[in-house]
Amino acid sequence: MGLLDGVLGALLGGGTTNTGQSPLAQAVNTMLQQHGGLGGLVGALTQGGLGQQVQSWIATGANASVSGAQIAQALGPAQIAQIAQQLGVDHGQAGNVLAQVLPHLIDQLTPSGQMPTGAAATQVPHPDLISAALGALAGKLGS
Repeated sequence: MGLLDGVLGALLGGGTTNTGQSPLAQAVNTMLQQHGGLGGLVGALTQGGLGQQVQSWIATGANASVSGAQIAQALGPAQIAQIAQQLGVDHGQAGNVLAQVLPHLIDQLTPSGQMPTGAAATQVPHPDLISAALGALAGKLGS
């Protein structure tokens, strides 16, 4: 298991916050709230130059990979700094964690290969749904 896998595994499985979520699930939930739901986050990533990758995450095929640096550039330094602080990692690790988590999360939140429309696109998914998606990722990593 590489260093990133160890960090990601610890964030996915390591304890819960006062909300009952893992620190990573809470950070992702906060990020979705700040962007106005899944549609806003997808829009920010698309405007940040990751449109083709994001479309592959939504579609029903394989998910295109992204680097932590690409995620950091798309979301901006303020968002990455906030995530890093919430997770207790440095900025580079925060970008790398998000580069592993976001493709899987967006894929899980769009199971039919379609973005939600209307009000559903601007709603933040229920924290249990976020935790379940991240739990599925933890299972894939063997954590």
